[in-house]
Amino acid sequence: MLPLRLARSALFAAVCVALAALAHWFAGGTLPGPGPLALGAGVVTAITAVAAGREREPVLIALLLGSAQLLLHGLFAWHAAPASMPPGHGLGSDVEMELCHLTAMLVTGWWVARGETALWSVLRRLAVRVVLILAPCPVRPPAPPTPAYRPPGIPYESVLRHAVVRRGPPLPAAL
Repeated sequence: MLPLRLARSALFAAVCVALAALAHWFAGGTLPGPGPLALGAGVVTAITAVAAGREREPVLIALLLGSAQLLLHGLFAWHAAPASMPPGHGLGSDVEMELCHLTAMLVTGWWVARGETALWSVLRRLAVRVVLILAPCPVRPPAPPTPAYRPPGIPYESVLRHAVVRRGPPLPAAL
């Protein structure tokens, strides 16, 4: 299911990077150029492609998103030139910048957690339907096994060839 994993990772990276760039710009930074955006999207896609193999808990999703937002904030701040920022643009402080990234993380986390729940629910239902479609269905129930027929006069040993017959009292214990 590599194509599904890559599609989920690319979609997650696109939303995460877009929210991070908008939060960075809103909080007073510059809007990142295509180079930092592409680099950020590539790194986030690569990291999430590794983690997208199975359904994740919302807490782990939030931790991954927080890490991605910190990484993207550092990338966007590193590529931005302080002289190019217009005066009085945005909120302007580092605390407010981090709050905007935190807000982006919460929005993305909610979106991803709901999407994960919906996606895995659909995949489970599809798997059940595929199994029901592909499973062989007997036309009629199997007949119960027939008992061995013993005509009169034939001893049991001929019917039960591999049975061990040990009738009698137990041997006395040796003293």
